[in-house]
Amino acid sequence: MSEHISSPCVSICALDDKDICVGCFRSGVEISQWGRMNNEQKKTVLKNIAQREYESMYPAHKTLTS
Repeated sequence: MSEHISSPCVSICALDDKDICVGCFRSGVEISQWGRMNNEQKKTVLKNIAQREYESMYPAHKTLTS
């Protein structure tokens, strides 16, 4: 059986002007697709979340992929 990856939702649901949730740092598309994603896709989203959260705390440290 595959591992269960829980939704990163923190029940603070509001999208900013870049379509990123201010609570969980997922994009609107990532939020709407979460239930249909496989575990590899979810892990990719979790990595994206970590990067967005870091960049929100340290805006001068944005990566070249941003």
